Amino acid sequence: MRTRMNVYFEAELLQKVADLAARRNLSKSLIVEAAVASFLSPDAEDRREAAFARRLDRLSRQIDRLTRDVGISSEAVGLFVRFWLTATPPIPDAAWAAARATGTERYQAFVDALGRRVAKGHSFIHEVSVEVEGQGATPLSETAAEARN
Repeated sequence: MRTRMNVYFEAELLQKVADLAARRNLSKSLIVEAAVASFLSPDAEDRREAAFARRLDRLSRQIDRLTRDVGISSEAVGLFVRFWLTATPPIPDAAWAAARATGTERYQAFVDALGRRVAKGHSFIHEVSVEVEGQGATPLSETAAEARN
């Protein structure tokens, strides 16, 4: 047995109910009844918790990607500084044009080396932490040689 109940909705919410009813070919009463039943059901809290868990999982994956991207950026800066300090001599004023051409070649070597390091999982941050702990790290000459390969 069904009992009639009059309720008031905001116009925008009522329009959403009407749109959903039209899309699914259902009555507005059936949609509102299902929504109220869902709200009052004992497992409604579990469903909300599951929805929050899905959102948190998505945020966690996004943070993991951001962490990876920051690591790659740190790797790029570290590799650049090591390579530049090792391989770049002081440039006389008269040699700037030639230096620019050389700079283009070196930049390509830098990008290639960065790609190889990221693909292999090498981490400049790890090397620095090892160096700070005094256990040794990759010498600058090895890093420069790697950048040339």
